[in-house]
This record gives sequence, C-alpha cells and structure tokens, in this order.
Amino acid sequence: MLDAHAGPTSRATHGFHRRTSMGSVLSLAVLAAAALTHAAPTAFAQTTTPATAAVADTAWPGLKGDLFGDRPLVEGTDAIMLEAPSRATDPAIVPIKLTLDPAKNIRKVTLVIDENPAPVAATFDIAEGSGLTELSTRVRVNAYTDIHAVAEAADGTLYVTKQYVKAAGGCAAPAAKDAEVAAKQMGQMKLRAFAAADIGGTATHEAQLMIRHPNNSGLQKDQVTLLYIPAHFITDIAVDRGGERLFSMTGGISISEDPSFRFNYRGDPSVPFHAKATDTDGKVFEKTFVPEQS
Repeated sequence: MLDAHAGPTSRATHGFHRRTSMGSVLSLAVLAAAALTHAAPTAFAQTTTPATAAVADTAWPGLKGDLFGDRPLVEGTDAIMLEAPSRATDPAIVPIKLTLDPAKNIRKVTLVIDENPAPVAATFDIAEGSGLTELSTRVRVNAYTDIHAVAEAADGTLYVTKQYVKAAGGCAAPAAKDAEVAAKQMGQMKLRAFAAADIGGTATHEAQLMIRHPNNSGLQKDQVTLLYIPAHFITDIAVDRGGERLFSMTGGISISEDPSFRFNYRGDPSVPFHAKATDTDGKVFEKTFVPEQS
C-alpha cells in the first residue's frame, strides 16, 4: 500500500514501479538504500574513506549485482561502444548510439542510466544473423550520471562500456506535445530507409522506426492542473523482416517521447518490415510497410 503521507513523487512513481521489470524494482531498492546511507550520522560518514565514499555515491555497483549477479563484465574492449553527449542540450531527448563488434556476435544489450528513477532504460534482443551492429535512440536523463551499456555475446560473455552525461530533470520535463494532439497521433508509425553502407566488407542497410507515443514517465505534471500525469509508456517493441525477427526491445520510462530507433541490417531492403508495439495500457500498435527511401 502507498503511505498516506508519501509525497507526490512517491505516489506518481508507484504506478509504473508495478509495471517495470524486477531488475528495475531491485535497482530502485538499491537507490533507496543509498539514500539511507547518505542520511547516516556524521560519525559514520567520518569512518569512510574518500574511495569508499566515491563508490557509495554511484548506484552502479548495486545495479550491476541486481541485473547480472556475480557474472564478470569485460571492460576496455571494442565489443560495444556507446556514444552520448557529455553535456546534453535537452535532458528529455538525449541521443544515444550503440555500436557492436560484428565478430563478437552480440545478442543482447542492456542500457542502464544509473541515476534515473527506473535505471534500466531498455533491453534489446538482437536476432542471430540480422547484421545489426548499430542502434540509436533517445533517452531521458534525470541527473548527472553514468550511462552503462552491457552487451551479451552468444557465448554468454558480458562486455560493458559507459559514458558520463551531464543532464538533469529529463524524466520530469513537460511533454513537447499537447496532450490532445499526442492522444490523436498515438500509435502512428513510420519507417525510413537510408543509403546502404559497407561494414567489414559486407553491404548493410539502415532504417529508422518512429512511433508516436507520449511515453509519460509518471513524474511529469499537467501544466494546467499541476497534477501528475499517470505513467503511460511503450513496454515492448518487435521488428521483423519477411516474417523473421530482426530485434526486439523491452523498455521503460527512460525512453523519450515519440520513441525512435535507427538501426542497420543485412539483406534485401525491399523486403517488407513489420513493427509491433505494446504499451502499459495494453494497447497494441502494429504496421507492415516497405521502407521509404530517405
């Protein structure tokens, strides 16, 4: 039950907590524990060293354990690279680009925004033989934070990289669109195609899937009533080509309004795509289309 004395933020976040993954819930518990630690008496703080204090100031050690247990994470390789601005122009739409080493056969990527209320922004499952080695999207960043990307290869090896981003308030930032307009356009999809590129001697194609959806975080206020807008966001996306899966995503409140995913792939670009998205209200949006050349 909600605490009757809980503040508006607590009440606003409770709804989407129940609908996020167990990993996100555990991650939030870690954040709460960290907050209690910072509230400890001064005498306790004085017993900590600068090194331990630095570790206590980041949520990553706890998040890593919640999400991956004691599995080792390999750092300092090119298996996965993460591009993000060091200082974001708009914390509600921070561009993120993931680049995967084709030789590593990466099958899954977990994107974690350490200091966000629900740190697991998205998990991408990549189909065998899809040729997907680049993936871009836009996310919300709520506080200065490390963003971690963990790639899992077919053999189970985990590779990790990170990027520190200076941004704040992204999860509570007002929606860019009027609510009535957003409701009318909700679920509309478009797929754009781009010129082919050569990666490792193999021709690959690029496309961008765009979905109209407010992706309300539960932390935003209605600018007229000043009441919190209920969380309402896309939880799952699946993209197929010719009846075969290309990639799928499980996401949360950290994916920006009007989700957009740009990706590369191998194969005949004229083969029809099929995209299917599901949101927290159980609404399903799907469309089959041939890519439009940009």
